[in-house]
Amino acid sequence: MAVKTLESPLKAAKYKSDLTSDWCPGCGDFGIVNGIQQALAELALPPWETYLFSGVGCSGKTPHYIQVYGSHTLHGRVLPYSLGAKMANPHLTVLAVGGDGDGYGIGSGHFVHAGRRNVDMTYIVFNNEVYGLTKGQASPTLEKGMQPKSLALPHISQAINPLALALACGYTFIARSYAYDPKHLKATIQAAVNHRGMALIDVLQPCPTYNDIHTKEFYAEKLEKEGNEIPRVYYIEETGYDGVVKNSNDVQEVNEKRMNAFNAMYKLEDQVALGTFYKIELDTYDELLGKNLPQLKDAAPIDLKYHDDQMNPTTDLSSALAEIQV
Repeated sequence: MAVKTLESPLKAAKYKSDLTSDWCPGCGDFGIVNGIQQALAELALPPWETYLFSGVGCSGKTPHYIQVYGSHTLHGRVLPYSLGAKMANPHLTVLAVGGDGDGYGIGSGHFVHAGRRNVDMTYIVFNNEVYGLTKGQASPTLEKGMQPKSLALPHISQAINPLALALACGYTFIARSYAYDPKHLKATIQAAVNHRGMALIDVLQPCPTYNDIHTKEFYAEKLEKEGNEIPRVYYIEETGYDGVVKNSNDVQEVNEKRMNAFNAMYKLEDQVALGTFYKIELDTYDELLGKNLPQLKDAAPIDLKYHDDQMNPTTDLSSALAEIQV
């Protein structure tokens, strides 16, 4: 379903609420919220038809600071809430946000099944490798052997690769961006919202309070390679990489793009790649549901009448109830 837009776009300031943030100075959350506001403004999305959901953690406050409809939900449960809203009213533009612990830890089961359903929405994960709200414990994305200042000993568990996990689960748009790269982050959010299907953006962000390894200075470093200085952060598309599937019915092309994406996601290097690793156009969940339930082609589920004017139900469940009566 095409994204609804305003005839007269609003400025980014119109998407800012009047609440004051209490995030730590230097937190990457500020950059991500600014990126979302800028993207919504340039996309000219109506605030009253845009819904932003969050889970629990530092990132959970995001809907408080963005002037669209918002819900601050439960720990690890942002995806079922947001998927439910999108399915009930496909006319909404739905975005979900959450941290790496919220989304890849307690919410990992929902993360898996959201990908395979391919609902038309965007999931933005704030990835700082620690549980910033609860004193810096290791999140699922902290690499084995790392020891930020919040840990008494080096981390002993393997990290998950959220991009590769998303690829395995069926996400149809998979990208990585960085909180302090406003131009790239804004463009990536716009591309994800415009994508028809389930989109994941894993956003790398410094936690100045608990993660003293992957800091803002770390991402800004220059590295030496073969006598030349190269940036720590680079854009994967500038290397000639193309993760976009042109023909989703071409099995060979799909397999090649998936393997290329997997290799790029797992490439061991000192540099950090940003960009879109995989993108494919497939039927969305609501489109497939409409084939099974033809009435959904003419009306959103929220618009269907489940009772008459006297509040009598229009659906007869007596036969179903009879089967479970004892």
